[in-house]
This record gives sequence, structure tokens and C-alpha cells, in this order.
Amino acid sequence: MNSPIVRILVVDDSAYVRKVVAQMLGRSPFLEVVATARDGRDALEAVQEYEPDVVTCDLNMPDMDGVAFVTEQMARRPVPILIMSVANRSGEQALAALEAGAVDFVHKPTALASERLLDVADELIQKVKAAAMIPMPRLGIVPALMPVPLPSRPRIEVSPVDVVVIGISTGGPQGLKQVIPRLPADFPVPVLIVLHMPLGYTELYARKLDEISTMSVMEAHQGDAIVPGRVLIAPAGRHLSLRREGSGLFAHLDLRPLDTPHRPAVDVLFRSAADVCGARTLGLVMTGMGADGREGAAWIKARGGCVLTEAEASCVVYGMPRSVDEAGLSDASVHIERMANAIMERV
Repeated sequence: MNSPIVRILVVDDSAYVRKVVAQMLGRSPFLEVVATARDGRDALEAVQEYEPDVVTCDLNMPDMDGVAFVTEQMARRPVPILIMSVANRSGEQALAALEAGAVDFVHKPTALASERLLDVADELIQKVKAAAMIPMPRLGIVPALMPVPLPSRPRIEVSPVDVVVIGISTGGPQGLKQVIPRLPADFPVPVLIVLHMPLGYTELYARKLDEISTMSVMEAHQGDAIVPGRVLIAPAGRHLSLRREGSGLFAHLDLRPLDTPHRPAVDVLFRSAADVCGARTLGLVMTGMGADGREGAAWIKARGGCVLTEAEASCVVYGMPRSVDEAGLSDASVHIERMANAIMERV
């Protein structure tokens, strides 16, 4: 059975970028650019006329920018929208677009009319294909109310868990906001997260998540203490792992291994946690495309730890959790609305 052709609308105020993005997507026989638009207002008309399966969208555009377009389009008719932006110029806007319902983003290597744009061709094709498979009812769903932290449980002498490690990708910025803010300030163990994001976004995202959480949330730095009540998010471009020094745990950042599809990689964090904490490791594999986390989940299970996966019903992209589920490595499949409860029940 032949794969259906994915119809794409490319939105960018630069004619050169529109041309190059169309050329990049044209490398795949399963992708077809059916229209282009120069700003958000033109894009709204193009979506109505051409009914694309996926939209790629710049952020900095005249008349109607990317955030305004995403907001308006999701109110009219949800469609998978993939943001393309330059991190150091559009970080706040990119996160706002995700809040408005955009599904993912690709980091433009330059804002200039340059062949360097071709560097992201493979990533763009992969993410467009993944976006086209997202069930429409899951798009644009943002919790109406700020998540309320769960009540603290009566203290037991020793928690059965030393660390919670989370791997998440497409849909992750929205998904984590439904989980981390629900954990109480006196959560008894540290939380470490690998979230696949382009360079320049993780620090800003950590600050945003910290603002709505009772636990302390920060981007990880080399040597940070891994302590209860603290959430560390791996910085884009560096693997995050644990090191034990005496009775304490500390964060270690490294470029190595160099052969992983992602940096940071969920597999690297999970294996490190299993090596250091053994059976006292709780791993979560949540929404995202690909299989990052499967090998790490196997390592956790081999050491006697516990692995939870996000249920297909709540995943934006049921890729990473599926790979763990199908390998028989998940102890439980949990809807995101119950994920914080499931964590609390195990710590």
C-alpha cells in the first residue's frame, strides 16, 4: 500500500526561504508543497483554500506574525503547524507559538538568505512526516486552568526511589506543563528531564516551567547538586548524566557519546540513572517521535527499576512510548492527566 502524499503550506516572509524550504521538502516523494504564503494573514487564506495536511511557519513576519497566525488558525480549524525560527531572536515567540498549539519547531541555522538552511533538511522532512500523523483532536489542547499541585503524602522513612528521569520530545513543552507543576514542593526525590529542543530554548523553557511549578526547575549545569525538590532539564547540545560523589548525586554534562541521534539523549540519561541508582530508578517515556528511551528503559528494567509510558490516547506523537511498550519494557501505560498521580504513587 502506497503512503499518502502529505500536502504542505510553507509560510515565510522571505521568498528565498520559501523556495529553499520547498526544495528541501521536495526531496521526499511523499511530501508536496501545495502553496506558500508570505505572512500569517496570507497563510490563513491559504489554509482555507488548499487545506494542507501540515503548515511550516516562520515567526518574524510583517502584518501577522507566526504566533498570531497559530492562535487564529487553531481557533478556526486545528492543523499541524511546525515552527521554523532562529532561537536567539525568537525564543519567547517560539514558546508562545507552542502554547498556542504549534506541534514542534525546527531551528533555522540562520535568518539570512543562505544555503546553510539546507543543513536542517533531514530534520524538517522527518518532523513534517511526524506532524502529518498527529490525530487532529489532540491539536491545540491547552489546559484551561493552571495545574494544581497534588497534596503531599505522609512521609515514609525511606522512599523506594532515588531519582525520577523523564524522556520527552514532540509535544513535550506542553506535556511537561501538565505534569511537573502538579508535583508538590516537598517532592521527596529529584527529577531529571531530557526534552528534545533546539539550541537556545531549554534555558528559557526551564524558566517558564519554574514560574508555574512549586518545585525548583532549572536548566542543568555541570556539577549541579541533584537533590529532592529540584527539577533539572538537560541543556540542548549536551548529554545529561548522574555522578555519585560520596553520599551526593551531581549532574554531569558531556558531548559524548557522539553517535546518538539526539543530544541530549534520553538513552544516555536513563542508562546513567540505572547505573548509579539501580532498582531505585523511576523512568518515564512520554510523547515524541522515534525510539529514544527504549534502550535506556531496557537498562533501567535490567537493574530492577520501574518504567512508565504515556498512553497513546494522550500522546501528541506516540513514537517513543510505543517503542518501549512494544519492547515489553513498560510497567504501566498512563494517560498524561494521571501521570503526576502515578509518579506520586511510586515515590
